[in-house]
Amino acid sequence: MSSEPGAPPGGVEAVTDPATDPPHVLYVAWGYPPSRGGGVYRALATANGFAEAGCRVTVLTAERETFIEFTGADFSLEDKIHPDIEIVRLPFSWPAMETNIRKWPALRAFAPKLWRKRQLRNDTKNFPENGYGPWREPLEAAALDIHRRRPVDLVVASANPNVDFMAADVLHRRHGVPYVMDYRDAWMLDVFDGSFLHEQGGRVDQLEKRLLNSAREVWFVNEPIRAWHQRRHPHLADRMHVVANGYDPEFAPLPSVEPAAADAPLTFGYIGTASAKVPLAEFAEGWRLARGRHEALAGARAQLWGYLGFYSAPSHVLLTLVDAFRPDGLSYEGPVPKAKVQSTYASFDACLLILGAGKYVTSGKVFEYAASALPIVAVHDPGNAATDVLREYPLWFPVADLEPESIATALEAAAVAAREADPATREACREFARRYSRELQLAPRIEALRDGITGTRTSPKESA
Repeated sequence: MSSEPGAPPGGVEAVTDPATDPPHVLYVAWGYPPSRGGGVYRALATANGFAEAGCRVTVLTAERETFIEFTGADFSLEDKIHPDIEIVRLPFSWPAMETNIRKWPALRAFAPKLWRKRQLRNDTKNFPENGYGPWREPLEAAALDIHRRRPVDLVVASANPNVDFMAADVLHRRHGVPYVMDYRDAWMLDVFDGSFLHEQGGRVDQLEKRLLNSAREVWFVNEPIRAWHQRRHPHLADRMHVVANGYDPEFAPLPSVEPAAADAPLTFGYIGTASAKVPLAEFAEGWRLARGRHEALAGARAQLWGYLGFYSAPSHVLLTLVDAFRPDGLSYEGPVPKAKVQSTYASFDACLLILGAGKYVTSGKVFEYAASALPIVAVHDPGNAATDVLREYPLWFPVADLEPESIATALEAAAVAAREADPATREACREFARRYSRELQLAPRIEALRDGITGTRTSPKESA
């Protein structure tokens, strides 16, 4: 376990005065800077928000090497961490992601199926989550150590992974510390098709019910996901809140109120993580069709920025797809550090919102795209939750379905708007986006929680 600025000397209990010390918030997030995962911006903003509200904040997360080696890292995000936040980093072992065969046990090399079966059993022995289950014990031990050094008044645990919730659980069970469960997606709900990810009444379901019953608050990123959980747990409905991802003003694109240059080909841009659920193949077919027949798209480019897949190495399948459409102006430009997001958006004439299907899917990029005041081509199932967010956005161009003709029609309309939308329309886009600033989403909950925990600290000795 390693600590960064703000930690007292190892093993030394801090002297605290409940009457004068600020509330101590423990924020638990496996993915925290320099992680480059989609949820890292929510984690960064939430911890910073509590620090800016006057709380003493400790972040419990994985070691930097975890992200450098396995998922990719964006070191520019570390500069955005509030200087008063203490960061406690834990080693994280991820055997299934180890690509160095010199580090493989003999069983994995010579009997891979048997190794995977044993690994799955080991992963889920203490917590039902593949890959992350073994982290439960070190996570709980670290949370207890943090509380011993400086009593914790509130835990905010952010999934995914869901094992993060166990740091909150152990402090609540042993010391009565209240906690918040912040879901970025869902645990039991498949946000893409609305089915159950785990057996009803099974191990995950029972564990989630126990955790929900004891939580002070439960946060979800959109109303459809909250409503689904409220229907399953009606007695807990009043503690469930929507805290939308929103956009971060310091990172967000500067709104574009001028039309695209008339003498240059248009650039359509996508920024995000493209998984296998994202309809890139359907988009590419529609793009080829539109670019080949509409004069507004003559010579136009479609750029994919970010990650193709969830890991450091781009998905071979998606790279092959992009290569096949390269003659049509489609390209993969690679990751973009958060510090360069604004300049990347500034190079776009329109945004491509390409999302996987599912009425529970929003994506944090929706809000960032809206802040750009650019035309947005929504290439996703019209039933997605993103539709509810963008319905009133003046330069929103949704597809009727994912057929090439529908996608081409939306692209063509957006191309015309990129050159012809007047300043008043673009200004209306900017006004629309202001309501989705991330700080406006977080502020009410942070204020309510801070007021609720002030003066309620219980020392470990009193509650043991």
